[in-house]
Amino acid sequence: MSTSPRARKRCAWARNPLCAAYHDREWGVPVRSDRKLFEFLILEGAQAGLAWNTILAKRASYRRAFDRFDAATIARYGARERRRLLADAGIVRNRAKIDAAIVNAQRFLQLQKEFGSFSKYVWGFVGGAPLQGRRRRPADVPSRTGISDALARDLKKRGFKFVGTTIMYAFMQAVGMVNDHTRDCFRHRELARR
Repeated sequence: MSTSPRARKRCAWARNPLCAAYHDREWGVPVRSDRKLFEFLILEGAQAGLAWNTILAKRASYRRAFDRFDAATIARYGARERRRLLADAGIVRNRAKIDAAIVNAQRFLQLQKEFGSFSKYVWGFVGGAPLQGRRRRPADVPSRTGISDALARDLKKRGFKFVGTTIMYAFMQAVGMVNDHTRDCFRHRELARR
């Protein structure tokens, strides 16, 4: 049996090279870095209503446009930075999503002060360890759960934007709070051992 990346069985959504590389290296890997968690929070919000592949293709532009996802810098963005972002063809030029990124940076900093880190706050929703999904088929993977409902509700109460339950479940999957690789995917077993 070949172990080349092409021969490996992946989750059904990882069909093109960009998605396959993201799937194989990042999706579902537990993230504890506040900066990386903030990056995924912004990217998942930007993805709302779009294909994830679109956001992956723009990821480098997002890093550049949003000061490498430095929440403290983004929290201070004013009218000039908003105009710059709205003119940047490398990102999704949606005023509501850009405004949400700035507001979320401000709220993110408040959560860091309250909990010591955003990581501590967000991982508290899953008891500090990844939940292990046992999904057989892509159709078995939910778009939301009670935990994502609770996380979205709490973030909204704190003033965050673009943090609905479906967005937050996608965030949880991306940052490894839940291992939702299907059981036949080579990454499921690898991540279950972490």
